[in-house]
Amino acid sequence: MELSGKHALVCGSTQGIGFETAKLMAERGAKLTLVARNEEKLQEALKKLGSAQVHDYLVADFSKPELLKVVLQGFVAAGNKPHILVNNTGGPKGGPIIDAEVSEFTNTFNQHLVCNHILVQALYEGMADEGYGRVINIISTSVKQPLNGLGVSNTIRGAVANWSKTLANELGHMNITVNNVLPGATNTSRLNDIARAKSSKLNKGVDEVFADMAKQSPMQRIAEPKEVAEAIAFLASPRASYINGINIPVDGGRTKSL
Repeated sequence: MELSGKHALVCGSTQGIGFETAKLMAERGAKLTLVARNEEKLQEALKKLGSAQVHDYLVADFSKPELLKVVLQGFVAAGNKPHILVNNTGGPKGGPIIDAEVSEFTNTFNQHLVCNHILVQALYEGMADEGYGRVINIISTSVKQPLNGLGVSNTIRGAVANWSKTLANELGHMNITVNNVLPGATNTSRLNDIARAKSSKLNKGVDEVFADMAKQSPMQRIAEPKEVAEAIAFLASPRASYINGINIPVDGGRTKSL
């Protein structure tokens, strides 16, 4: 499970699952490059990782894919060759799919699939050169079972999962694995936003909404971000060398399909 000598680039890493993933990988010896759009928050997150390795960060706004390309060009030109890429981006607002504007689909497609693709294109050759590559996409259990009231997210997450599986087939011979982690209800700011929206729509208290969410899992509780991070860190490790092209739900058993 040790990641000494490995360099990991983790997106959306100033809070929630992304930050807990970065923190856990740093504890296991990896050098981290944090990626997010808010530089002040990136600097704060960096201070929390400890000093066993020299970590750094990239400022990138995934609503602007072309600028992400420029940022990555400079990063790679400086000689950086991360072994591990964790793709992680906040989801779109909820709502019935029939009410969604076309722009919601195109914007979310760019922020998730297009930016994921730009990142992999920029980094996979370095992974191949190093003889070690891990691409881990944090998506959603909606890949297996669409979630009510999250129409745009369901659609784009499914596209990312199929992109990922195709990529796994193409990059496996380079010793690069590509896998997806599918969080269920997890104690993040994203879940809080969803709970508040449901609270308003259903005329229920936020605590009651959270209680209903917890009941959907056989474990009768909501996950903590670190529990999802543990699955991500495992897939990033040498121990997961022959796991490729799969979706791993981390949802306490909520998803009904196998």
